[in-house]
Amino acid sequence: MKKKIVVLTGAGMSVESGLRTFRDADGLWEEYPVAQVATHEGWEADPTLVTNFYNMLRKKCWGVKPNEGHRLVAALEEKYDVTVVTQNVDNLHEMAGSTKVIHLHGELMKVCSSRDVDDPRYQQTLTPDNCEIEPGTKAGDGSLLRPFIVFFGEAVPNITIAAEEAMSADIFIVIGTSLNVYPAAGLLHYVRPNVPVYLIDPNPVSAGSNVKQILKGASAGMQELSELLMK
Repeated sequence: MKKKIVVLTGAGMSVESGLRTFRDADGLWEEYPVAQVATHEGWEADPTLVTNFYNMLRKKCWGVKPNEGHRLVAALEEKYDVTVVTQNVDNLHEMAGSTKVIHLHGELMKVCSSRDVDDPRYQQTLTPDNCEIEPGTKAGDGSLLRPFIVFFGEAVPNITIAAEEAMSADIFIVIGTSLNVYPAAGLLHYVRPNVPVYLIDPNPVSAGSNVKQILKGASAGMQELSELLMK
């Protein structure tokens, strides 16, 4: 039986691909105030603005490619049972070949009912040729179609599944996150004692003495770690 690796990734995973997939330090996301485009209040105030914002993000995302870090994470599946838990809303892990990906904060390439976000009957997956939603378009239940994104202040439905994965990990890897965004940052507490934990980030992160830090970006850091894990 293959050993199980769980990989937790944040915005630093996708930055080398040219995406800023989460809140910047200045409170902006792609130059828009986060409160305007990533909260329920922002959606209620101006659903047209929010719809067009995510249309823009999708077009940008389809124009980029996975970086070497994404590809090296996917390549771990040759030797390990790998689950990726990502805070990112892009689909770069899937594009790189990862087969088990848990999205904590939603998926940019999907839209859903604004009345019941998690009802699968009204979720739609968009394609490169059809990645824009006309403002005012309705879901099957009659409500406006909204981005399948976990807005700030909303519950994170997949956190329980992610915690179960963390508890079963034989190796736990963190890439490109400062571990300041909860509840994702709390996943580290579910990792069993004595399980090796590796953290890849160009900046030092306060994560405990048992965490082995690799002070590099996602691609260079994964290259170093892969050489160790794929021996």
